[in-house]
Parts: sequence; structure tokens; C-alpha cells
Amino acid sequence: MSKFLYGIDFGTTNSALSIFDEEKKEIIKTIIVPSILYFQSEQSAAEPLKYVVGDQAVAQYIKDGMKGRFMKSIKRILPRSSFIETRIHNKKFNASDLVTLILKELKEKADEVIGYDCKKAIIGRPVFFDDDNTAKDALAQKRLNKAAENAGFEEVRFQFEPIGAAFAYEKTISKKEKVLVADLGGGTTDFTYLELDPAKVGSKNRRNDIIATGGIYIGGDSFDSAFMWDKGTPHFGKHTLYEAAPGKMLTVPVSLFANICSWEQMNFFNGIKIKNDLQNYYHYSKQDRKFKNLITLTDNNLGYSLFQSVEKTKVELSSLPVSQFQYSKMDIEINDEVTIDQYNGIIQKDIKKISAYLDDFLLNHQIAVNDIDSLFLTGGTSMVAAIKDLFKTKFPSTPVHSGDNFISVAKGLAYSGYLFEE
Repeated sequence: MSKFLYGIDFGTTNSALSIFDEEKKEIIKTIIVPSILYFQSEQSAAEPLKYVVGDQAVAQYIKDGMKGRFMKSIKRILPRSSFIETRIHNKKFNASDLVTLILKELKEKADEVIGYDCKKAIIGRPVFFDDDNTAKDALAQKRLNKAAENAGFEEVRFQFEPIGAAFAYEKTISKKEKVLVADLGGGTTDFTYLELDPAKVGSKNRRNDIIATGGIYIGGDSFDSAFMWDKGTPHFGKHTLYEAAPGKMLTVPVSLFANICSWEQMNFFNGIKIKNDLQNYYHYSKQDRKFKNLITLTDNNLGYSLFQSVEKTKVELSSLPVSQFQYSKMDIEINDEVTIDQYNGIIQKDIKKISAYLDDFLLNHQIAVNDIDSLFLTGGTSMVAAIKDLFKTKFPSTPVHSGDNFISVAKGLAYSGYLFEE
């Protein structure tokens, strides 16, 4: 029987698994699953909890009228010490439990392909789960390790995601290159500077080829959050006034709207206290129409469908000068024109942070622009126009390459079998 290992890229938006045949030294299949969980609203107390993963989760969620518990961007809770657990139909789930369900789905699909229970995996991780906070990073790593164990993996190694992307790119070059890899995902932006050599593909020790690594906790979700804050929240009553005392009008707390601007917080924005607070603000705002939209959004679990519209606008503005931010559901009506200049202005703060981090990364590791033979960009966020402009500006004469933005990392991880030899 052939020996296999899995390269697994557990991502904020999508997760991918590449099946590597260690005897033939080739990838035989790559599986992609959106990193989404859905727990159906109708459950039997006498049976195990029913849930679906990925595209199936989206389809079932919509079929069920967007009831039940829908969870996205689960990777972002890994470094959150404040997240202990969540209850779903009276069953407790911690961060590792939620990640396990996605890893199990990938493993089961891959095991079906090869016909046996594979226990060996190289799993990707960002350079930093949460910027330079070592405690949060250690917590996230511990949780991810536990999830891999729970999913049925016994032999596990971890590899930085941009190194995985680099090894995927190495398979396409014909001569030695010093490459700056930028992996721009939903949750993080990671950089690796390393020397690639097609003659070294499959070599046992690549440690000395990795010159520098670094990363920042900003990605496509950050852009979506900024857009939602600027363009979305006014439609949900961000500027609503309520009567705090007779004759005294105040603006409703902005913290309510911060909670609908990020997926990991919206996942858990459904407590009884929050619902009571929203009803009270609505009452004392004299039933403000836009604030009612916030209640409709949270009561009916419409976050996913709303963020689909946010993402659609982002994707369209990657290639078009103007897009319509449109949403129409359950009396919530949004139809705003957004130009590329407006969008760039909204995400400018995050772009500047990425730019400043990259400058520091090059300076601290004494990497001159002229020393970089090529750039390799991967991850869905690398397609954002402002990101493309950033790299063109900083590296005007450096060739820019990109692979498949959603499977490059998984493939490169599968090529990282040397980690088991160390």
C-alpha cells in the first residue's frame, strides 16, 4: 500500500487538503472546503448533534430559512483567551472542538480517495496568530494541535503557511531565486523571504533556506469589517438617538455595531441580555426604523447573507471602478454605489499597517529590494486592487507571480515531508 501524507491549510475563509503520495512523490488530489459550520435548528435530544460543513452548510442554512447556528471565520477565535466555549443546543464547544469538525470533514473526504485512515499530516499555521503576542500565539497553537489530534491525526507537523506557498512556487521555477512570499488570507498577512531552488525540491532539510519570516493580524476579514463599519452600520442605526432620561437624548453605544462588523463576534452576538438591550434601545428611540434593522439582522441570523454582499462588493472592486453595495432581505434595504476610491479610503488604515509592517520586516532583516529576485503572492486577499498597487509601488522592477490563491499553501505543505525527518 502506498504511503500518503496530507498537507492541510486550515484557513479563515476556506480550508484545503492536498493528498501527497510519498512513494510517487506527487500530489494526487486537492480538496477545498469553505471553513463554515452550520448546526440545524431542529435537533433531537436523543440523537447526536447534527451539523454540516462547507458548501453543504451554506445550502442547508439557506434551505432552513437562515435559522439554526451558522459559524464562519472560526480560525480567528483560536488566539482569543476570552473565548472559552459556546453552547449549541445545550452542548458545549470550545475552540478546538469547532476546528476539529472542519478538519474531520477534510480528512474523511481525503480518506475516501485513498481508501484508508491516514494519520499523517503537515498543517499550516500563520507566522503569528495574533501579531507578536506570544501568549495568544501559544494558545492558538495548542488549540490547533488538539483539534488535529481530535480529528484523528497521530503524526503531525506544523509549517508556516507562506513557506508552504513558497514550496508550491518552487515547483514552477527553473533556476535558483530569492523570493519574498506574501500570503494574504482572510485573517492574516504573512511574509517569508527564502531561497528557492528547483534542484532542492523534496530535500530533507530546508531550514537554512528560510531567511526571514513575519506576519501581521490583518487580512480580508479586516477589510470587510472596515467596510461594514463605514458603509454598513449606518443602515443598522449606528447614529440612532434614544431617550436615556426624560428630555435627555444620547446616541446608542457604538459597541453594538462593532459586534456586527466581525464574524467571530457576530457568531456569539445572540445572548438574552443583548437581545433585551436592543429591544430597550429600540423602544426608547421611538422605534427608529434603522435600529429595527439591527434587531432584524441579529434575531434572524442574517449576518452571513449580509457579508456575502460586503464580499461581493470587494471582489467586484478588484477589477471594476465602481460597484453597488446591495442587500435586500426582511425589510432591510441597502443600495449604495461604491467607487474604488471610496473603498480604498475605507481600507486605507489597514493597507498602511501592512505597508508599515512590510517596511519594518525588510529593514529588520536587512533585505534590500534589489536582493529580491521575485515576489510570490497568494491568498484571496492578494487580488484586492489596493494590495496589488502596494506591491507594485514598493517593488516596481521585481517580477510578481501568483499561484492558485486557494490551494497553493496546501500543496506546498504537502511538499514539506522533510519535517518528519528532523
